[in-house]
Amino acid sequence: MTYNDKVEKIMYGGDYNPEQWEETVWEEDMRLFALAGIDIVTLNVFNWASLQKDEESYCFDSLDKIMELVRKNGIKVCLATSTGAHPAWMAKRYPDILRTESDGRKRKFGGRHNSCPNSPTYRKYSVRLAEELAKRYQGYENIVAWHISNEYGGECYCGQCEKAFREWLKEQYFTLDALNQAWNTSFWGHTFYDWDEIVLPNLLSEHFGDDRTMFQGISLDYRRFNSESMQRCFEAEYQAVKKHTPNIPVTTNLMGFYKNLDYRKWAEKMDFISWDSYPSNQDSKAQMALSHDCMRGLKDGNPFVLMEQTPSVTNWQAYNALKRPGIMRLWSYQAIAHGADAVMFFQMRRSIGACEKFHGAVIDHAGHEHTRVFREAAVLGKELAKLSGELLGGRTPAKTAILFDWENWWALEYSAGPSCELKYYDEVRSYYEALHQMNISTDIVGTETDLSHYKVVIAPLLYMTKPGVDEKLRSFTDKGGTLIVTYFSGIADEHDLVITGGYPGRLRDILGIWVEETDALPFGEENMFSFGQEIYPAKILCDIIHAEGAEVLGVYESDFYRGTPVLTRNSFGQGMAYYVGTRSDNVFYSRFLRGILREAGIHPVMETPGEVEAAERRNENGSYIFLMNHGIEEEKIAVQKKYLELLTGQVYNEGEFILLPGREVMILKRQD
Repeated sequence: MTYNDKVEKIMYGGDYNPEQWEETVWEEDMRLFALAGIDIVTLNVFNWASLQKDEESYCFDSLDKIMELVRKNGIKVCLATSTGAHPAWMAKRYPDILRTESDGRKRKFGGRHNSCPNSPTYRKYSVRLAEELAKRYQGYENIVAWHISNEYGGECYCGQCEKAFREWLKEQYFTLDALNQAWNTSFWGHTFYDWDEIVLPNLLSEHFGDDRTMFQGISLDYRRFNSESMQRCFEAEYQAVKKHTPNIPVTTNLMGFYKNLDYRKWAEKMDFISWDSYPSNQDSKAQMALSHDCMRGLKDGNPFVLMEQTPSVTNWQAYNALKRPGIMRLWSYQAIAHGADAVMFFQMRRSIGACEKFHGAVIDHAGHEHTRVFREAAVLGKELAKLSGELLGGRTPAKTAILFDWENWWALEYSAGPSCELKYYDEVRSYYEALHQMNISTDIVGTETDLSHYKVVIAPLLYMTKPGVDEKLRSFTDKGGTLIVTYFSGIADEHDLVITGGYPGRLRDILGIWVEETDALPFGEENMFSFGQEIYPAKILCDIIHAEGAEVLGVYESDFYRGTPVLTRNSFGQGMAYYVGTRSDNVFYSRFLRGILREAGIHPVMETPGEVEAAERRNENGSYIFLMNHGIEEEKIAVQKKYLELLTGQVYNEGEFILLPGREVMILKRQD
């Protein structure tokens, strides 16, 4: 179960902020929630200023009334600790709580994400509030989860962070000699002789422009430190609420591929994963699925909670485009298909002031049920009630995995060269989109993940080879797995020091190649390469490769390295290792991966037309295939087995065809 044994169905609801409204509105909200099938609300997300007016005084009168009201109406609660935005009085009396920007400017009170994670004031009062809440509401049987803070993010560069960073470095390196070696401080005369000589890497020291640094080692370590600093804030509140409610699971809402925080490390301290999904109308179905699969992969395939999505518009995007009719339902089912055990919104009732007054809500400013958005929400609520007991806890049976590592992301894009166009996420997405188009179930895994049950593992842009990673990939391949590694991999170690002796470093024997040089192509320029009987584009980087036992599958078509290898395959132990020495296009990735998957015996969930996505979840009740038509035209799908469609009750037999209207969803339960 995602929450605990109190949950028996896919939960449905979202962020509810009744403190923004008169109490006369609350009862009407309860009526509307019942109409929409809402059975869970997240309460108390940004309520700290109302709960605590000074250092010692707490007032829970309003929250008490709200908690009693939702309990009386049979609604479950995800209770937040309110620590995502500190009160104004706290900033006035204790300025150490305020963050300092990367250019050295000290913030004033305002906005959110504005608390220094290493502030003694913040840590003291956030933990105290969390414990007060847990003590007060520990007897409420309808609390099914704790929600710590909200969307942790950002960075701080204040003096107390600098001092804490130095202490963190002492714990990591023990001696300055070890630190100087790890950071290669002999370059540009940076050798440190005292810990107090180390300053934060920002625009006042090592950084220049957007996300560029002159000393990758210190900047990489500061990213690690910042992520751990915020994680410790989460852990402190976690312990505070667990002290009084040990059986209630704890989470915080993550943000998909959010670069600043190492979510893999965070996941180790979270009882379950929850996240906030806000795609634009222009995002592809594969992009959205990739984010869901990334979140599912943080806990080794366990289900997650879709903590926030918008029922209609997202106010902070440049253009607040409506979700077209059927899209909210379609994207909600896509989240479920990829591992969600709850579908929740921000927000339940639309705010009337400040920056989120035009953000979507189940209950609009009109204040009644007679809106398109509410009607669509009510339809989904009824369907989720009908599906009660079927889908909960389902896992994705994937035999293909893509390796994604936050530290590798940081190091790769901090590097001064070889190309400003080099983006880690883009390369991961290229491979994922090809797999998604073929309806291949895929896990997004980390360097610590057990790979033994996968048949194919793809490691795009594995620039950083952390200790043990090469051994894991070597063992996976040796025991019969198929490994795919891309250009600019195996370059550096965990400190971002180049591994000498020839690229791709520790991966060289597995891949059976040596990369002598890498050519960076300016934006808009391409080389070409041959593979099979076709010619494909070579973009961004072109590795110039020598085969050392590997079979050459493709060569470059032009420039001085014409005829040299670009695509290779190496037999290693019982398995196979491929190297792709450049970035190409979707046509290449699809053809290349299709052949590899066929050889590995990996099959699509179902063969479908291009706009129809097929995804599978399995639990103790059986196997469920979600068919989701992301297009506007009706599509025809051949049925290869017998299925029961859960939303309509219709049975489809082998050899029949399903007609799936545009933006429609079907959930097929296999009948064996």
